[in-house]
Amino acid sequence: MMKMFIRYRVLASFILLAGLLLVPRLLTAQELEAKPADPFFSNVEPAKAPAAGGLYLKTGDRLAICGDSITNQKMYSRLMETYLTVCVPELKISVRQYGRGGELSGGFLNRMTNDCLRFKPTIATTCYGMNDYKYKPYDEGIGKRYRRDYTAVVKSFKEAGARVVLGSPGCVGKVASWVKSASGTLEEHNHSLCQLRNIDIEIAQSEDIRFADVFWPLYTGSYTARQKYGADYAMAGKDGVHPGWAGHLVMAYAFLKAMGLDGDLGVITVDLKSGKANATGGHKVNEFKNGTVSITSTRYPFCATGEVSNADSVRSGMTLVPFNQDLNRLQLVVTGGSAAKYKVTSGGEAKSYTAGQLAKGINLADEFVVNPFLDAFNKVDAAVLAKQTYETKQINTVFLRKKKEDMDAIEKQTEAERAPFVAAIHAAFVPVTHTINIEAE
Repeated sequence: MMKMFIRYRVLASFILLAGLLLVPRLLTAQELEAKPADPFFSNVEPAKAPAAGGLYLKTGDRLAICGDSITNQKMYSRLMETYLTVCVPELKISVRQYGRGGELSGGFLNRMTNDCLRFKPTIATTCYGMNDYKYKPYDEGIGKRYRRDYTAVVKSFKEAGARVVLGSPGCVGKVASWVKSASGTLEEHNHSLCQLRNIDIEIAQSEDIRFADVFWPLYTGSYTARQKYGADYAMAGKDGVHPGWAGHLVMAYAFLKAMGLDGDLGVITVDLKSGKANATGGHKVNEFKNGTVSITSTRYPFCATGEVSNADSVRSGMTLVPFNQDLNRLQLVVTGGSAAKYKVTSGGEAKSYTAGQLAKGINLADEFVVNPFLDAFNKVDAAVLAKQTYETKQINTVFLRKKKEDMDAIEKQTEAERAPFVAAIHAAFVPVTHTINIEAE
């Protein structure tokens, strides 16, 4: 009897131990991002990214966009600043770009007081890891250094009173041939970057800050793009590391979503039966007559042209993430008509819709690529590029060359030189008066 009892206890203990070992594996599986059953994804195990939550921005925020050479391309940072300027002007966000080529998170940590914190940012986005992973297969030493330095960056921002949106590294499309110490396969490199992304989630959760998932939408987007547009589509750029415009649109989407922006850019409502029209969200109806509504807008939709199959096109990036659905909705709602179909004309472009589609609402930002806002939008965007180009000179040339001199005097001088670039953005952002014609077919 005693032997049977002992055997029972041993068996019960074994079952309990097996169960305890199994539970963490099940929990881990539940905490992973869903991924397609394709060999392309077999090398990565992305942890489930936390939801963004509500609006993280505050009116009058001073945003610092920090990162390595990918940030210094002035592409996703430019998309972000232009978006914040024209799509949510009521927030009055000011922006500075701090990208530096070849930089690791520890490198930014060493310079952030001199280069960034002196300008008193209230919120910052960071995008590091591409150089931190050393262009080699993952090892624990890399992970520990990255966690230490990136956490220190976050703490420094928080101690200075700034909120942080912690961005993960992106993905790679090739092994970087110009890095002499690079080793391992492409699959091992993306596994390493994914591991750093997972560390970023842990940092964001432990420090109670926002996380911007750059890696996963770029990685899944590269897969989707090749299915849609062909095997030569280079999401991570021609060199395999620095994305083109499509990839940068995906990056901008990740950061803007992490900021909690809701994408509601206004609604234009037309009642054909009563002959009345109204608008919300920075749009004012001037007149509605003979099927044509005249509107003055002090908010623009985000405008993008280009071939959808081209990795160097912003418009292409919009097909790989729900940018227009989530962040860029200027709705037209038309009711009260007696016809089954209507032709809608905006900015010289005309499209046909059923009465049901119009009653539900169409997204003008998505439907009309060439639209009345395009010229004004491009002027603002050009002014943003000019300002960010000067900021690169200010920080990476003047500050770097003269960092042992009187930095307060250098700051004052360079800020005076920067001021006209800021003023040019404000001057370019003007109200747009436009018309929408609705005609029965």
